[in-house]
Amino acid sequence: MSIPEAPPASAPPDEKRQPRQSRLVKAALACKRLGQFDVTIRNVSLTGVGGQGPHVLQIGERITIFLSGHEAMLGTVRWVAGNRFGIETDKPVETSRLRAASSDQLVTADSKADFQIVPAPRISTWRPGLSRATSLPGHYGVKR
Repeated sequence: MSIPEAPPASAPPDEKRQPRQSRLVKAALACKRLGQFDVTIRNVSLTGVGGQGPHVLQIGERITIFLSGHEAMLGTVRWVAGNRFGIETDKPVETSRLRAASSDQLVTADSKADFQIVPAPRISTWRPGLSRATSLPGHYGVKR
């Protein structure tokens, strides 16, 4: 008879996880220990963000999150795996505002440039000093 294992200390007790949206967004984090630094957010939900950055965070650490389209918000690091992390935010993350803020900065090529087909230039291939020789010595079909 085996004894059931207790869940890891860092796992939330049977809480239903919020649905996540896969995103690729630049953001910044700040804490007392590391100061402010840039990160890449890869997943966003109503209650938090997941991403990766240059530093290893600590579970339980309080973090300030700077997301585009949002005021700075506080959060708590819930999990860490190397440079990857998950942060539960104190305020809801408004994914629609995040999307709008990100798309405002991106400009599609279609809206920026006027594309048109330009025909190749018609120029003469004549070069000064060169003549068209029809019979050069040593060429095939040339009699000597």
